[in-house]
This record gives sequence, C-alpha cells and structure tokens, in this order.
Amino acid sequence: MRYILAVNPGSTTTKVALFEEEAEVSGEVFRHEAADLRSCGKMWDQLELRWQAVHSWVFRNARELSAVVATGGLFRPLAGGTYAVNERMLSDARANLQGEHASNLGCALAHRLASAYGCNAYVVDPVSVDEFEPLARYSGHPLIRRRSLSHAINIHAIARRVAMQLGMEPAESSVIIAHLGGGISIAPVRGGRIIDVNDASSDGPFSPERTGGLPLQPFIDLCYSGTYSEGEMRKLVMGRGGLVAYLGTNSAVEVEERIQAGEETTREVYEAMAYQIAKEIGAMATVLAGRVDAVVLTGGLAGSALLVSWIKARISFIAPILVFPGENEMSALAQGVLRVLRGEVPALEY
Repeated sequence: MRYILAVNPGSTTTKVALFEEEAEVSGEVFRHEAADLRSCGKMWDQLELRWQAVHSWVFRNARELSAVVATGGLFRPLAGGTYAVNERMLSDARANLQGEHASNLGCALAHRLASAYGCNAYVVDPVSVDEFEPLARYSGHPLIRRRSLSHAINIHAIARRVAMQLGMEPAESSVIIAHLGGGISIAPVRGGRIIDVNDASSDGPFSPERTGGLPLQPFIDLCYSGTYSEGEMRKLVMGRGGLVAYLGTNSAVEVEERIQAGEETTREVYEAMAYQIAKEIGAMATVLAGRVDAVVLTGGLAGSALLVSWIKARISFIAPILVFPGENEMSALAQGVLRVLRGEVPALEY
C-alpha cells in the first residue's frame, strides 16, 4: 500500500492531505493570520512559519510515506507532468523566476518533509506548464511575450476526467476548461494540452482578488500618476483588484448574501464578472475553431449557482456545459505521483 503526502501552500493557507493510494485518509487546512504573514516580510520568509504549521500534523498522522508531493510554482516554462524535486528547481523557486507566489514554497516544503521520511519529493503540473502553440505567444509587441501561467494541476486533472466521462481518450478530446477561483484561468485544452490560456495574474476576466486585463492607456496613466509605488500597483492588480476593489470583499458567499438583501450595484458587479468569464470562454472557442466537445466550469466559484447560471446563459450555444465545483488539487497531486510510482509514466527531470 502506498502512502502519499500532498502539500499545497496558498496565499493565506497551507493545506496538507494524506492519501492511501487514491483515497484521502486525513487532511488539514492551516489558516495563517494576515498579521503573521506580514511580519515575515517577503514570501520566502514565510517558509518556517508554514513548516511549523504542518510538520507536527504530518508526524502525528503519517507513520510511513512512499512520496511527498506539492504544488509547483512559477518555474521556468516546462511540459506538463510529474517532476522530481531537485536543486535546480529549488534554486529557481527561491529566485521567484516568473514571479512571487506562495506556490513557489511547495517544492521546498515537500523536499524538507521527504528528507525527514527518507522518500522522494515531487511536484505535479506546476503553474508554469507551457504547452502553447506558436501563435498563442504573440502579445502585440516583441518586447512582451505572452506567458503560460495557469492553474495547470486542476486543468489537466479535469481534462482527463472529462475525457473519461465523454468516453474519449484525452488525446482525442477538445475542451474549454474555466478554473474559477481567487484567480481565473480559462484554457482551450486539445489532446490533453493547454494550447492557450489567459495569464491569471494580468489578463482575462477580473476575479475575486485580481483585475484581469485592464485598458492600457488609463493603466499607464495610473502607473505614472505619482499616487502609487510599484509595489502598490502590483497589489492593486493582484490582491486588491476585482471584487475586493469594487465591493470590499473576496467572498462570493458574502456577495450573494448582499445581492439577496437587494444591493443592485453588488449584483451588477458580480454579473459583470460572469460576463467577462463568458466572453473569455467565447474567445477560447475560436482557438479551437468551434470544435468543442464540452465547456467545463471548475474551481471554488463553480459552486455558485447564481454565477454559473449567468455564464451558462451566454455560452450554452458553444458546447455541452459540465460543472465540477472545487479545486480538486490535492487529489490531482496524489494521482500524479501514483502514476509515477505505478510505472505508468516516468518522473520528469527539471
């Protein structure tokens, strides 16, 4: 019997789960106080705080481990798959190679835990999975190249699940997957590959905490207004944008309660987010030339019946719509490692 420990550091949480083969045996979500995170300084200064949160739980709940797996961060561009953690990966993660994000801490936490248990550490489908086709890389100016940064772990896992549900091999399927969470990734997935996707940190629909794409000329004016520092501007678009900027909350539950209480402006903002999501899905249908087997809504926001109803009303003409609420990341991490341990696929070298 194989025991897999999965670790998933998020912006304000660190999730851990113990799996016996595919079955989750136990799990915990450690929520970190904003003041504690701020007191750490930069992202990598949070490593010890997160380690202290998870290691005692792990030692209480895991007597033996076959492997430790974590979410992968903003590494160099690479193909999808399961990667063994090595020094090059750890170095790139510490350098915040393509940006600072809590997911960069995952490989370091996994490596430290695996060392304690005498097993190997892995990451599965990091944020920086890059399967773009050539045309998707053009931005409009040669100084800026479009990047493939997405919720790849959930997108790939859902693509496999949908293909199975449709009675197809992943290599034969052509779907659009919209991961709807604190950040939003909308990807056309053909043959199991993410051939295009909006960069959830700077493009696409606005989300609970992010602005998505912004009108460039007013944005440039804001950058040079003298009102905001560079750091403040980065927070404005990622962390203090979207629903937070318009409504003062990133909670869809609170937003829907306010709508039920009759707040018309809140309703309009929430519907505008659905409008932008639907518009991005429509754009990605053109990438697949309209040959779409299914459109899939997943992630935490896919549990919002109101939001989903608004999206469905605009995109139902494209293809059948499937809804899989939740992020499914912990299970996807465990399954990615099991494919390696069972000899179904090789572990990739970073």
